[in-house]
Amino acid sequence: MISLEKNKAIDKLLSFGVKAETYRYFRIKKTSDLYTVLKSNSLPLRVLGGGSNILWTKKFQGLLLHIDTKGISVEDESDSHVIINIQAGENWHQIVLWALKNNYGGIENLALIPGSVGAAPIQNIGAYGVELKEVFIECTAINTETLKSRIFSLKECKFNYRDSIFKNQKINKYIITSVKIKLTKKGYHKLSTNYGDIRKILGSDVPSPSKIAKAVIKIRKSKLPDPKIMGNCGSFFKNPIINKKLFDKILTRHPKIPNYLVNKKYKIPAAWLIEKLNLKGYREGNVGTHKDQALIIVNYGNSSGSDILKLSSMIQKEVYECFEIKLVPEVVIW
Repeated sequence: MISLEKNKAIDKLLSFGVKAETYRYFRIKKTSDLYTVLKSNSLPLRVLGGGSNILWTKKFQGLLLHIDTKGISVEDESDSHVIINIQAGENWHQIVLWALKNNYGGIENLALIPGSVGAAPIQNIGAYGVELKEVFIECTAINTETLKSRIFSLKECKFNYRDSIFKNQKINKYIITSVKIKLTKKGYHKLSTNYGDIRKILGSDVPSPSKIAKAVIKIRKSKLPDPKIMGNCGSFFKNPIINKKLFDKILTRHPKIPNYLVNKKYKIPAAWLIEKLNLKGYREGNVGTHKDQALIIVNYGNSSGSDILKLSSMIQKEVYECFEIKLVPEVVIW
């Protein structure tokens, strides 16, 4: 018999630290329980993983399923690679540490990214020159209406920059239950060290998955506020990708604009755009942009989800008026 919690406060499950409540709540520890709950549910549905990428703005009058399934298994291996299957409720950073402990490579650049494994394909998480899609094989997901399980291949997931089919055509239609990835073994690692300050921190050291992960962790800790101390969801906006016409127009006014060429378009750091508007460290009451990283909106204490949403909307408006660029939230707004 499944018993749902009623009028559940979930503040502590969300890294933004705002007041949050749901009409009904259930923690999924076994995939079989997920089938049972979905079969009997008639309420609007939301699915929560690690809670690190959610802005909660009002009470949810439905059922919140918190995915907390655990398990890691080696599915196959060769001299050069290992394939592992991971349950959706596992913490992503802990999986990175597990891989490093076993000297597996491929996800070391994704160290310290908060959130659960099940959320990783939805977002196509990425950092320091590496994205999940580079190690991804497939994921298993349950259709919330038919309750049928389906495997999504790398191609079917339609990964893009912080994007996937689960954020578009299949939004709210599937719940990911496990993820399968392929990692390299010692002697076959393909290391990425040329993004950000990784090379500078490594210095003359011979790169390895472990050393790269340590460098990434050091960089992230120096730039990102700890959500346990100051509520935040990391980067609030995606880095925009614009066409050449708009880029050339902006270039005439800002000849030193940082940019990265991506498929004949230009990726612009959203933090730079916000800084140019003197909004780095900006604060209204108990919400603001972080003093060291303009891309992070922080909750200084007791601010509401609506307060944070209001500030993010103001930033979007200011950026568009100045640069004609529409900033898109990386954070999911509920």
